[in-house]
Amino acid sequence: MNTKLISKNPTAYHNYNIEDKIETGIVLYGTEIKSIRSGKINLKDSYAYIKNSEVFICGMHISPYEHGNIFNKDPLRDRKLLLNKKEINKLIGLTKQKGYSLVPISLYFKGSLVKVELGIGKGKKLYDKRQDLAKKDAQRQIAINLKNKQY
Repeated sequence: MNTKLISKNPTAYHNYNIEDKIETGIVLYGTEIKSIRSGKINLKDSYAYIKNSEVFICGMHISPYEHGNIFNKDPLRDRKLLLNKKEINKLIGLTKQKGYSLVPISLYFKGSLVKVELGIGKGKKLYDKRQDLAKKDAQRQIAINLKNKQY
């Protein structure tokens, strides 16, 4: 099936060591889908949580659809993620461990359906972030030097 990326979470890999990924569906209304199709979505401050054996995504901002009038929903409302019971139990077991969080990584179309890629990650410390930035900078310098052939 063809997939089309809608939005990525720019801070997911910066703030977390993602150890596992899972694809989930999401419950949306018509005006939200229209707004998503026009690209008006932000995943930056979003996270997922488990409540009463259901998984919800919080902080995902979907701008109101311009022509939606009374049918527009709250842009920051909690949205339910669609998972089966086995997957939810696995997530409950992983998030009860110290330091693990559910982080939305990306949002994309799979055919005509909107899917969320959810990552199970452990928060990084400040020194881990600095090491990652140093590695990234070193790789960038190596690529530039190879391109310019300056040994």
